[in-house]
Order: sequence, then structure tokens, then C-alpha cells
Amino acid sequence: MTQKTDNETTLTEILAYEEKVWGALVAGDPEADGALLSEDFLRVYTSGYSDRAAHMAEVEDGPSMAEYRLSEARLMDLGEGLVLLAYRADFRKPQSPDWDAMYISSIWKATPSGWINIFSQDTPAT
Repeated sequence: MTQKTDNETTLTEILAYEEKVWGALVAGDPEADGALLSEDFLRVYTSGYSDRAAHMAEVEDGPSMAEYRLSEARLMDLGEGLVLLAYRADFRKPQSPDWDAMYISSIWKATPSGWINIFSQDTPAT
């Protein structure tokens, strides 16, 4: 699906940035993770809030994900230089044979050097 928004941003383009975040979680690379997040990044979990530093800390001691699959992606134009990506993530954590699933909404902002994630909210799939 390559739906275009008014500013010609494609779902494929933004999904590729989101995949880089997941790739950093699989690689256990906090610098790669942080490079994709704004300084004032906010994440909403079922347990509360997280900022950029806390998100990066999840992978300081190694990968927080073993593998993942993203599906059901949708892109919404929020205005000049802002888009919301919503999708389903099926994932498996290291040392776990079990897969979990979440629906995730991420807001991405255009910058001169590319897109940066400013907000993300996870909702467990039931």
C-alpha cells in the first residue's frame, strides 16, 4: 500500500523509518534508536509514560526484541510536515518462544535531515 498524503509522503517511506526503530531494538543499538527520536519524544505505554532517554535505555544492555512483523499499516496526514503512522506489530522478545502483539500509533515530523519520531503510543492487541 503506497497511499500518499497531501504533502506527497508515502506510507512506504514512513514505514521504513519505523522499521529502523524496530531494527535498533533488535540490534540492541541505543544510538541508532535515539537518532530516530526527537529530544522531546513521548511514548505512552499501558504502564505510563516514557521519554527518549528511557526508550534508548531499553537497549543499552542488548536487544529488547528478537524479531518482529509489522502489518495493517495506515498513514494519516496531520498537516505540514507531520504524519501519523498506525500499524500492528507482532513481536518476540529475546529468550521467549512466545509472540505478542500491539497496535502502535507514531507521529513523525519532517526535518531537514529526514523524518524524526516525536510521539508513539502502544495498545496491546487482545
